[in-house]
Amino acid sequence: MKSSKILLGVMAGFATGAAVGILFAPKKGSKTRKLIVRTGEDYADAVKEKVNSLMEGINEQCASFCKEAEIMIASGKIKFQEAKNELEQEAV
Repeated sequence: MKSSKILLGVMAGFATGAAVGILFAPKKGSKTRKLIVRTGEDYADAVKEKVNSLMEGINEQCASFCKEAEIMIASGKIKFQEAKNELEQEAV
């Protein structure tokens, strides 16, 4: 959740900065439109980077979780086999 709040704050800051910049530094319409497009592309790139970073973190956590699960399963199988062998020995 903390990352999403940070991302939302950054996006709001970008939008506010762009709006204030356009209002207080007007240029010809064509230049302003180009500036808006360029700024929008920059913001989109920044958001993509943040999302990619967030996804990499999620993927790393999932991989770690899967490895831990595999270890736990292997350990459980070993303990099961040991218990099974012990019961078989007691039955004999």
